Amino acid sequence: MLTPSKVVGQGSSRGVGAATSVGAGIFLSRLVGFIRDRVFAHYFGISDLADAWRAALRLPNVIQNLLGEGTLSASLIPIYAEYLEAGEEEKAGRLAGAALGILVVVGGGLALLGILVAPVLVGVLFSRWSPDKQAITTTLVRILFPMTGVLVISAWALTILNSHRRFFISYVAPVLWNVSMIAAMVGSYVYLNLEERDLVVALGWGALAGGILQLALQVPFVFKYQSGLRISVGRHVEGVKEAIQNFIPVVAARGVVNLSGWLDLFLAALLVDGAVAVLGYAQTFYMLPISLFGMSIAASELPELSRMREEEHQVLASRVSTALRRVSFFLIPSAALYLVLGDVVVAAVFQTGAFGSVETLVTWSVLGAYAIGLPASASSRVLSSAFYALRDTKTPAKIAYIRIAVSVAIGLLLMIPLDRLGFTQLRLGAAGLALGASAGAWLEYVLLRRLLSVMIGAHGPGFTMILRVMLAATLAVGSGVLLQWILPVAHPIVLAVETLLPAGLVYLAAAALLGEDISVRARR
Repeated sequence: MLTPSKVVGQGSSRGVGAATSVGAGIFLSRLVGFIRDRVFAHYFGISDLADAWRAALRLPNVIQNLLGEGTLSASLIPIYAEYLEAGEEEKAGRLAGAALGILVVVGGGLALLGILVAPVLVGVLFSRWSPDKQAITTTLVRILFPMTGVLVISAWALTILNSHRRFFISYVAPVLWNVSMIAAMVGSYVYLNLEERDLVVALGWGALAGGILQLALQVPFVFKYQSGLRISVGRHVEGVKEAIQNFIPVVAARGVVNLSGWLDLFLAALLVDGAVAVLGYAQTFYMLPISLFGMSIAASELPELSRMREEEHQVLASRVSTALRRVSFFLIPSAALYLVLGDVVVAAVFQTGAFGSVETLVTWSVLGAYAIGLPASASSRVLSSAFYALRDTKTPAKIAYIRIAVSVAIGLLLMIPLDRLGFTQLRLGAAGLALGASAGAWLEYVLLRRLLSVMIGAHGPGFTMILRVMLAATLAVGSGVLLQWILPVAHPIVLAVETLLPAGLVYLAAAALLGEDISVRARR
């Protein structure tokens, strides 16, 4: 008989491998994503067209937020994984097919509705924008709504592959999405000599084509691991009713998060021109460590936690603690890096063409504000996965409501005073919205920890572990600042290599000397 420690040991090793696969896929996709954003910054900087693109990309995202990866994973994986664990492949195939059929109908309907109401959405949310700026935003929204519908089906494929412990393909697939957009921008500019307005429209069509390519890459693997797939839209299929019951609270939570995103857009649009674009650039960096170390660990842990849900709570607590230790090890230094050396990071990636040094400083201010809540936001992904594995989707949803309310309230209070500060014509109002988001993230983390402790007992990375990591991170960024001060002025990319690489090595060395590592042992 396996003891809890043995279960944890075996499961943790598998979890580390899975998280590595997810992380590798996300890393490659994010790397190409940064190249995409650098090309975008070169052509558009912080212009009206940059604002329009960021807004248009966010508006159709309602479909992806409501029906996409996180929602599907929370509602479908616990049931689907249970069928696989019991050897009921046929039953799992019917459930997957029913989920696909429902998503096609609902996602397609929402995409069509979005195309029809795009002018109204843009007119209401961005009423202060000029008619020309609203018009190009509407055009882009109508192109991108079908794209998000396709990406929902791609998220379904990801969910199925994750349940079969096949992580890499789904998380590397967005590389094709990013490559398609890069090709659209560079090709249209170099070979078609398109002006900026037509260039951003070409970018929209490139995004749609990329979404189709992303899905096409995953489909053969889905059929390889799920040969019993039977597409339907019937609620009578076993497991569908329970999946929908789990789905509703998660969708409700996602709906609030989506509303929050729209509110951020609306509020940013009330600020000076360029605020929406700056918010988007900062979020690109913000999401990188969350994706690499928060989402990767949470995504890989959910199937395993779902299979273990009948075990003793001690086992679950140990597994969650191990996952939170891994998140803390990477996210705390990431937050310190963005706070102290964020200007170096932003300049290395975006400072080119229309994106200058002033744009770098403003983007850094927003990124630093986001960084305060970075460890909490990533850790909450793991905690939510634990609740989902326990078939509790309502608790994370309720806490999401509280988080959003606090985030918006604080952001609204801070954005106006900060919008009076800034560099030349650019202001820091967007940083106020980011500070609100960070405050909400920490509140969410505290509430999730407390309520999960009631269910599974004490868990977490431990106070001493956090102190060791914080000390190592402080030494690391301190070394980076010192190098930045003593080294001669250099190209932003050269400066990043000269400061960030040594800082990373200092962190790893300091952590090791302090007795901290990223082993999978469940210790506190």
